[in-house]
Amino acid sequence: MTTGRTWTVVVGSDVAGVDYKDAILADLQEDDRVTTVVDVGFGACEPESPLYPDVAHRAAQMVARGEVDRAMLICGTGIGMAISANQVDGVWATVAHDSYSVERSILSNDCQVLTLGQRVIGLELARRLVKEWLGYEFDPASHSRANVALIEEYETDRQTVTGAGEKSGEEERP
Repeated sequence: MTTGRTWTVVVGSDVAGVDYKDAILADLQEDDRVTTVVDVGFGACEPESPLYPDVAHRAAQMVARGEVDRAMLICGTGIGMAISANQVDGVWATVAHDSYSVERSILSNDCQVLTLGQRVIGLELARRLVKEWLGYEFDPASHSRANVALIEEYETDRQTVTGAGEKSGEEERP
Protein backbone atom coordinates (compact mmCIF):
# COMPACT_ATOMS: atom_id res chain seq x y z
CA MET A 1 0.00 0.00 0.00
CA THR A 2 1.40 3.38 -0.89
CA THR A 3 0.84 6.15 1.55
CA GLY A 4 0.67 9.91 1.84
CA ARG A 5 2.11 9.70 5.34
CA THR A 6 5.14 11.67 6.45
CA TRP A 7 8.08 10.10 8.24
CA THR A 8 10.84 10.80 10.71
CA VAL A 9 13.96 8.97 9.55
CA VAL A 10 17.37 8.28 11.03
CA VAL A 11 20.29 7.64 8.67
CA GLY A 12 23.72 6.24 9.34
CA SER A 13 26.72 4.58 7.77
CA ASP A 14 30.20 3.35 8.36
CA VAL A 15 33.14 4.43 6.20
CA ALA A 16 32.12 1.98 3.45
CA GLY A 17 28.73 3.66 3.03
CA VAL A 18 29.39 7.33 3.73
CA ASP A 19 29.17 8.58 0.14
CA TYR A 20 25.73 7.04 -0.41
CA LYS A 21 24.57 8.08 3.06
CA ASP A 22 25.43 11.70 2.37
CA ALA A 23 23.61 11.66 -0.99
CA ILE A 24 20.54 9.93 0.46
CA LEU A 25 20.55 12.23 3.49
CA ALA A 26 20.33 15.21 1.13
CA ASP A 27 17.49 13.53 -0.80
CA LEU A 28 15.57 12.84 2.41
CA GLN A 29 15.98 16.43 3.58
CA GLU A 30 14.35 17.59 0.34
CA ASP A 31 11.55 14.99 0.32
CA ASP A 32 8.13 16.34 1.34
CA ARG A 33 7.28 12.96 2.91
CA VAL A 34 10.07 13.37 5.47
CA THR A 35 9.54 15.78 8.37
CA THR A 36 12.78 15.08 10.22
CA VAL A 37 16.08 13.42 9.33
CA VAL A 38 18.58 12.51 12.05
CA ASP A 39 22.13 11.58 11.04
CA VAL A 40 23.74 9.20 13.56
CA GLY A 41 26.52 7.86 11.46
CA PHE A 42 29.83 8.75 10.07
CA GLY A 43 30.32 11.86 7.99
CA ALA A 44 32.96 12.35 5.32
CA CYS A 45 34.72 15.00 7.44
CA GLU A 46 34.95 12.87 10.59
CA PRO A 47 38.46 11.60 11.33
CA GLU A 48 37.40 8.12 12.50
CA SER A 49 34.59 5.93 11.30
CA PRO A 50 32.49 4.16 13.91
CA LEU A 51 32.04 0.45 13.39
CA TYR A 52 28.78 -0.44 11.68
CA PRO A 53 27.29 -2.28 14.70
CA ASP A 54 27.54 0.92 16.77
CA VAL A 55 25.76 2.96 14.09
CA ALA A 56 23.09 0.31 13.49
CA HIS A 57 22.41 -0.19 17.20
CA ARG A 58 22.09 3.55 17.78
CA ALA A 59 19.65 3.97 14.89
CA ALA A 60 17.62 0.86 15.73
CA GLN A 61 17.29 1.94 19.36
CA MET A 62 15.83 5.23 18.16
CA VAL A 63 13.25 3.27 16.15
CA ALA A 64 12.48 0.97 19.10
CA ARG A 65 11.97 3.94 21.44
CA GLY A 66 9.63 5.60 18.92
CA GLU A 67 11.90 8.62 18.42
CA VAL A 68 11.85 8.01 14.65
CA ASP A 69 9.61 5.98 12.35
CA ARG A 70 12.27 4.38 10.17
CA ALA A 71 16.01 3.98 9.69
CA MET A 72 18.11 3.97 6.52
CA LEU A 73 21.55 2.42 7.04
CA ILE A 74 24.41 1.92 4.60
CA CYS A 75 27.62 -0.08 4.79
CA GLY A 76 29.61 -1.99 2.18
CA THR A 77 27.00 -4.70 1.59
CA GLY A 78 24.10 -3.71 3.86
CA ILE A 79 24.31 -7.12 5.51
CA GLY A 80 26.23 -6.11 8.64
CA MET A 81 23.92 -3.16 9.27
CA ALA A 82 20.85 -5.40 8.94
CA ILE A 83 22.24 -8.05 11.27
CA SER A 84 23.18 -5.42 13.85
CA ALA A 85 19.87 -3.53 13.70
CA ASN A 86 17.96 -6.79 14.08
CA GLN A 87 19.63 -7.31 17.46
CA VAL A 88 17.43 -4.55 18.91
CA ASP A 89 14.12 -5.93 20.17
CA GLY A 90 11.10 -4.63 18.33
CA VAL A 91 13.08 -3.65 15.25
CA TRP A 92 13.03 -5.47 11.94
CA ALA A 93 15.68 -4.66 9.37
CA THR A 94 16.42 -5.98 5.93
CA VAL A 95 18.95 -5.46 3.21
CA ALA A 96 17.30 -4.88 -0.17
CA HIS A 97 18.83 -4.03 -3.51
CA ASP A 98 15.79 -4.18 -5.80
CA SER A 99 12.35 -2.55 -5.96
CA TYR A 100 10.35 -5.68 -5.27
CA SER A 101 12.29 -6.51 -2.11
CA VAL A 102 11.93 -2.93 -0.86
CA GLU A 103 8.18 -3.11 -1.46
CA ARG A 104 7.76 -6.50 0.23
CA SER A 105 9.94 -5.52 3.20
CA ILE A 106 7.16 -3.11 4.16
CA LEU A 107 3.98 -4.59 2.72
CA SER A 108 4.66 -8.21 3.75
CA ASN A 109 6.95 -7.78 6.74
CA ASP A 110 6.47 -4.34 8.30
CA CYS A 111 10.23 -3.65 8.41
CA GLN A 112 11.23 -0.29 9.84
CA VAL A 113 14.88 -0.41 8.76
CA LEU A 114 16.22 -0.57 5.23
CA THR A 115 19.90 -1.26 4.68
CA LEU A 116 21.83 -0.88 1.45
CA GLY A 117 25.31 -1.79 0.28
CA GLN A 118 27.41 0.91 -1.33
CA ARG A 119 29.69 -1.76 -2.80
CA VAL A 120 26.74 -3.70 -4.22
CA ILE A 121 24.52 -1.27 -6.14
CA GLY A 122 24.92 2.03 -7.95
CA LEU A 123 24.09 5.34 -6.31
CA GLU A 124 21.13 6.18 -8.53
CA LEU A 125 19.50 2.82 -7.80
CA ALA A 126 20.07 3.32 -4.08
CA ARG A 127 18.45 6.76 -4.23
CA ARG A 128 15.48 5.40 -6.18
CA LEU A 129 14.97 2.52 -3.74
CA VAL A 130 14.87 4.91 -0.78
CA LYS A 131 12.27 7.07 -2.57
CA GLU A 132 10.16 3.97 -3.23
CA TRP A 133 10.60 2.79 0.38
CA LEU A 134 9.09 6.03 1.68
CA GLY A 135 5.95 5.37 -0.33
CA TYR A 136 5.01 2.15 1.43
CA GLU A 137 3.21 1.56 4.70
CA PHE A 138 2.24 -1.79 6.22
CA ASP A 139 -1.49 -2.47 6.17
CA PRO A 140 -2.47 -4.32 9.37
CA ALA A 141 -5.56 -5.64 7.57
CA SER A 142 -3.45 -7.35 4.88
CA HIS A 143 -3.07 -11.10 4.50
CA SER A 144 0.50 -10.67 5.83
CA ARG A 145 -0.78 -9.61 9.26
CA ALA A 146 -0.87 -13.21 10.51
CA ASN A 147 2.82 -13.66 9.69
CA VAL A 148 3.80 -10.38 11.31
CA ALA A 149 1.71 -11.22 14.38
CA LEU A 150 3.49 -14.55 14.75
CA ILE A 151 6.90 -12.84 14.56
CA GLU A 152 5.76 -10.35 17.21
CA GLU A 153 4.46 -13.18 19.41
CA TYR A 154 7.76 -15.03 19.21
CA GLU A 155 9.66 -11.89 20.15
CA THR A 156 7.35 -11.23 23.11
CA ASP A 157 7.64 -14.85 24.29
CA ARG A 158 11.44 -14.71 23.99
CA GLN A 159 11.54 -11.53 26.06
CA THR A 160 9.37 -13.15 28.73
CA VAL A 161 11.61 -16.20 28.95
CA THR A 162 14.96 -14.38 28.87
CA GLY A 163 14.12 -11.01 30.36
CA ALA A 164 13.51 -7.81 28.44
CA GLY A 165 16.27 -6.77 26.09
CA GLU A 166 18.14 -10.08 26.05
CA LYS A 167 18.29 -12.35 23.04
CA SER A 168 17.70 -16.03 23.66
CA GLY A 169 19.13 -19.03 21.94
CA GLU A 170 22.29 -17.23 20.98
CA GLU A 171 25.57 -18.92 21.56
CA GLU A 172 28.74 -16.97 21.70
CA ARG A 173 30.41 -16.92 18.32
CA PRO A 174 34.04 -17.87 17.98
